[in-house]
Amino acid sequence: MGGWTASYLSERRPVMTTLVFAERLAMAMLLGALVGFERQWQQKSAGLRTNTLVSLGAAAFILLSVAMTDAKGDPSRVAGQIVTGIGFLGAGVIMRNGLNVQGLNTAATIWCSAAVGSLCGVGLLGEAVVTTTAIVLTHLLLRPLGTRISRAPVNRADEAEQTDYLISVKCRETVENHIRVLLMQYLTGDENLLLRSLTSHDNGHPANAIITAEIIAAGQQEHRMERIVSRLTIEEQVTQVSWAVVGQQVDL
Repeated sequence: MGGWTASYLSERRPVMTTLVFAERLAMAMLLGALVGFERQWQQKSAGLRTNTLVSLGAAAFILLSVAMTDAKGDPSRVAGQIVTGIGFLGAGVIMRNGLNVQGLNTAATIWCSAAVGSLCGVGLLGEAVVTTTAIVLTHLLLRPLGTRISRAPVNRADEAEQTDYLISVKCRETVENHIRVLLMQYLTGDENLLLRSLTSHDNGHPANAIITAEIIAAGQQEHRMERIVSRLTIEEQVTQVSWAVVGQQVDL
């Protein structure tokens, strides 16, 4: 791999001139911005600047290696380090929101942007354009398809199949016990729902309380979750109520 890369670069340009450096860096910046524009348009956490900088940085490191070795070294070694570094960066945007996972799509996009920058750095500009096109099309075409698949009804062979839900209530500390009692009443009065746990914490603010209820349901019971949340929303001193399917991945 290293010998092929060095040979390829020697055929393209034996000496790294400032013009070649600028052309490849500009292409990495442009293609990274295209990926980032689509992400910014979709209002994702890693948008225009993040993807542009990732692509730009990857290209700069590859170009640094080429310039220092006069196209006789092995830029693939630097590319390997870029992959490792981007892995740490991607891990930083993956978060847990309760029991849900967020940011996997964002991390994958950042990884792809680094690949685009690396391709530009070694002079594979056409291949970089093709890769960028594939990344953007993946987001534009597969996102609505994935959403449609997720919303499609599931044919359950066993009606007793379980679904885990999480209800979170933020309220003032003065009504915490009252809200806990209401939750227990709503949940214990429904034979399709089983309360697994009911916990409270103040999240560093003693005046507030965050109540979390883990629920086991027979089949899909989204309408019951909505009904319980709607009841809690109208209670006095309740500031926020939400529910989610436990283990559900959120696309960011």
